[in-house]
Amino acid sequence: MEKQMKAAVIGIGVIGKVHLEVLARLNIRVTAVCDTDENKIKNLQGVKKYADYKKMIDEGDFDVVHICTPHYLHAEMIVYALKKNKNVLCEKPLCISHKEISEILEAEKNSRGILGVCLQNRYNLSSIAVKEYLKDKKVLSAHGSVSWKRDEAYYKSGAWRGKKRTEGGGVLINQALHTLDLLQWFCGFPSEVYANCENYLHKRAIEVEDTVTAVFKGEANFDFFATSCAASDLPVTVELKTENGAVLLLPDCAVANGKMLAIDESRTYFGKCDYGHGHNSLIADFYSCVSRGEKFWINGEEGAKVVKLILAVYESNGKEVKIDEA
Repeated sequence: MEKQMKAAVIGIGVIGKVHLEVLARLNIRVTAVCDTDENKIKNLQGVKKYADYKKMIDEGDFDVVHICTPHYLHAEMIVYALKKNKNVLCEKPLCISHKEISEILEAEKNSRGILGVCLQNRYNLSSIAVKEYLKDKKVLSAHGSVSWKRDEAYYKSGAWRGKKRTEGGGVLINQALHTLDLLQWFCGFPSEVYANCENYLHKRAIEVEDTVTAVFKGEANFDFFATSCAASDLPVTVELKTENGAVLLLPDCAVANGKMLAIDESRTYFGKCDYGHGHNSLIADFYSCVSRGEKFWINGEEGAKVVKLILAVYESNGKEVKIDEA
């Protein structure tokens, strides 16, 4: 009989609850939870409850620790867990600085633990179909767009939101990260960027950007637009031009030259629909890797790629910036 795998979750906010829901669906037993807000964990049954994540990692009986905390806490928690040789699945972004990237990759290299990053939109059926379609084609150019609405109440829902020190940025590192990640996954890692970041509508609520425009240069040039100023959430789009024609990627379908590549009619979402619906597949895949003792394909190095692009955009803000993949 196959052993039931066990999980511990740090951070029981919006995304932490998504992880709990997926873990229950996958029949993975949650043995421990951690949150500094006791009200978020007091009603959870059959689990050990902690306020100190280090204590939980040191004492807990689990196969994987899930890090679902605000952005600025990711790096220190990943590094601590990896140094204890624990398997770690971290929500996006991997971290928020170049220094943290280096610390994480060093800890990962020296750990027996396996690290995974939740870039779950790569697991959407439409994304997989586009990646497969492009495998023998040359991408010439691409465009991505994220136009969503985030109001003042949203930013007030967490003290860490909208602050450079704790969120790491604004719309780009939070709402638009997954789409930018898909662009570089499809097009390849770019070598330079020219970008502008502005705060048009949220000056009272946040100190970071609510709108970004960026042009990336590489083997395949691509441009990107992201805003949290829309009147309502619009569908995220990625458009690609190849030598064979055009590809359009939407959240639930993909079309190439007028022909449907994939359509996801199940639409099984966990949490808000703008998270995509890849969490279930990604988490299942990660646990499968852990059970076999194999590295996960979206590891620290892979998860760091989109963070490097985001940091380059913030550095650019009106000037051309070279991007180093190493």
